[in-house]
Amino acid sequence: MGRAVISTLRNRAIAAAVALVFVQQSAAAENFIRDTEIEADIRTMVTPIWRAAALEPSALHVYLIEDKQLNSFVAGGQNEFINTGLIMRAETPNQLLGVLAHETGHIAGGHLTRAQEAMRNASIEGIIAMVLGAAASVVGRSGAALLGAEGVAQRAFMQYSVTQEASADQAALTFLDRAGQSSRGLLQFFQILQGEELLSGVRQDPYLRTHPLTSQRIEYVRNHVEHSRFSEAPDSSANIGMLKRIKVKLGAFTASPSSTLASYPESDQSVLARYARAIAYYRMPKLDKALPIIDGLIRDYPSDPYFRELKGQMLFENGRIAEAAAPYEEAVRLAPGAPLLRISLAQVYVESNDPKMNKRAIAYLNDALRSEDKETTGWHLLATAYGRDNQFGMAALALAEEGLSAGKKKDATQQASRAKTLLPKNSAAYNRAESIQHEAEKIENSE
Repeated sequence: MGRAVISTLRNRAIAAAVALVFVQQSAAAENFIRDTEIEADIRTMVTPIWRAAALEPSALHVYLIEDKQLNSFVAGGQNEFINTGLIMRAETPNQLLGVLAHETGHIAGGHLTRAQEAMRNASIEGIIAMVLGAAASVVGRSGAALLGAEGVAQRAFMQYSVTQEASADQAALTFLDRAGQSSRGLLQFFQILQGEELLSGVRQDPYLRTHPLTSQRIEYVRNHVEHSRFSEAPDSSANIGMLKRIKVKLGAFTASPSSTLASYPESDQSVLARYARAIAYYRMPKLDKALPIIDGLIRDYPSDPYFRELKGQMLFENGRIAEAAAPYEEAVRLAPGAPLLRISLAQVYVESNDPKMNKRAIAYLNDALRSEDKETTGWHLLATAYGRDNQFGMAALALAEEGLSAGKKKDATQQASRAKTLLPKNSAAYNRAESIQHEAEKIENSE
């Protein structure tokens, strides 16, 4: 995936901010993924649903979790989290959209609990870690329910009531009809879950543990499918193509390279097979085989930003920093509205240690972080760039932003205080430092 890096939290500052970042969340190796291309494609598919719900698409974020289980949830405001397992199991775009329409129903209906609302001030990584902990607390290793006070509290942390679930179903069906989408995919998803209800807690998908399913809900959706004039609406060819490419890319980055190469042999010269092989060879790593494939894709599809992004990633991660700049610059030119690409390019500039490139990095990072204000490594890169430019007040302010986005109260308040001593009073930056201090006070149990 577009700058795919597997990293632990301690080396996130080196590896992060790229199009795809896996951040290890726990001993169980649950991973947080960022990928420009996949997020953009999912947003393209779900935006009609958001608009049908009268939500502003620019205010919503999609985040991916590398986990094979079926699950999705909303938390920390207007954030929709999706397990890769749900995407890989979706046979059609309509199935995926049905689930996302349901989650959108929770957002539109204001179903987030008080505990979830408090998560607005947590980092995205922190939200994922807490939710994964809540899901894990429902059952023990033996499959028996955990009845301790902590387990009950964690389970309540993200669990919806049957009433809220029914309400989200009704909203989802309304949004799908307004968007001209079939609700059959949501029914199919419920039928899959219904088949797993009798499984033990260990084997049961976590969606069932936080989104209680009832026969009445299934019958309600089935009845809607039987009567809606949109039930036979086909998936668009664009959505079918996007989901197929998403699944190929996810598979190439999460499966072993050998299995990817076995699934996409050299005899298969389709675009997706070539893409998958390029990723597999890059991960092995066999750059001598990966680069010719990605160069061929760039030659055949010069307007595709993500092939150029992957080339930049390959070069950067193999120490060829100067060569990585050009493909990233082209990717940014082709997808000017993709903030994660700007962060990736800025990282190349910062790592180049070129003063001229450093100023460009500052400009790109400031632009990208306006919409990606939870991207902690972006703030860390900005602090580094400001420090190299001798703008120490702005560097401290960026570190304060990093602390705030990471949910670290102490770091945020200390760096904001330091920034105020270095910045002109009553300037926009000084006022922002004061705001950070106030926002950091709302963070609980962050250290």
